[in-house]
Amino acid sequence: MTLIIAEAGVNHNGQEKLAFALVDAAHKAGADIVKFQTFKAKNLVTEEAKQAEYQVTNTKKQESQLAMLSRLELSYEIHHDLVKYCNSLGIEFLSTAFDLESLDFLVNDLGLIRLKLPSGELTNAPLVLAHARTGCDLIISTGMATLSEIEAALGVIAFGYTAAQDEKPSMLGFQEAYASEAGQKALKEKVTILHCTTEYPAPMAEINLRAMDTLGRAFDLAAGYSDHSEGITIPIAAVARGAVLIEKHFTLDKSMEGPDHKASLEPQELGAMVKAIRQIEVALGSNVKTPTESEVKNKSVARKSLVAAVDIQEGEELTESNLTIKRPGTGLSPYRYWELVGSKASKVYKAGELILE
Repeated sequence: MTLIIAEAGVNHNGQEKLAFALVDAAHKAGADIVKFQTFKAKNLVTEEAKQAEYQVTNTKKQESQLAMLSRLELSYEIHHDLVKYCNSLGIEFLSTAFDLESLDFLVNDLGLIRLKLPSGELTNAPLVLAHARTGCDLIISTGMATLSEIEAALGVIAFGYTAAQDEKPSMLGFQEAYASEAGQKALKEKVTILHCTTEYPAPMAEINLRAMDTLGRAFDLAAGYSDHSEGITIPIAAVARGAVLIEKHFTLDKSMEGPDHKASLEPQELGAMVKAIRQIEVALGSNVKTPTESEVKNKSVARKSLVAAVDIQEGEELTESNLTIKRPGTGLSPYRYWELVGSKASKVYKAGELILE
């Protein structure tokens, strides 16, 4: 089954009550995982860092990233409460760490065994390495990245999984780890790679969904899709193309203040997406083309047989004029038409009677 991550992100606006309501909505929609973002704003951005254009547009407020993100932090205490609540509902808690302190908290305090590396951190080699050295399974988003940047990050991850903790990181070490049998084995067992377009919302013309296929082939890894487009069409299409994982932002209300609400699904839309994905999974079936159980009973009704077009006497020659093809399909196959033309009728046939030669 496709793993479905409902990305709450920072759509809680830093409010505990909203965070728990987002968990409820994700669970009700049928998502497998609800994901948040864990960071200390002071560790993430400088005081001079500017907002992205979409953040200014969506928040209708121009300020520093530090000011914006400081309002969106969740305390460590709330994280603990969210994990307990998720466990009680049977939905997996996941969060993205944007700094080393947050990563340590997620792994060593919360005990997460699966981690998500966001697109913006793909080239942050020390953080990428720290993720791999936890030994956790990794989900890697690749928005804004070239194939060479993705390969470089996978080299760091392969090194983190296979090298001794005291081995000094180096470009050569990363390359050797990526090329090694052990490194490739670790990547295949532990890494899922996600195609992503880093814009909120992502323009349809820039989705380039076929790139998901390219990632899977290029790196021989399980591939999925992290979606920032409007609506639910593209995630559904991604599943039809073979995505093993779908990540989608959601919110309680798109009109709320905050950078990501406008590019998110509301709860009923999230539920519709999950339902559609589960239907697609069933509909994909297998690679075998054969009549299904329900089709078999319809063969005799939908297919045709050789039929007497007019009354035919015993011994009369069967011709194109006195033979026709009609339903039902319980008589001779039309494939025998040319075989019978020119032969003699073995019995009397009434017009409309099945030919039984």
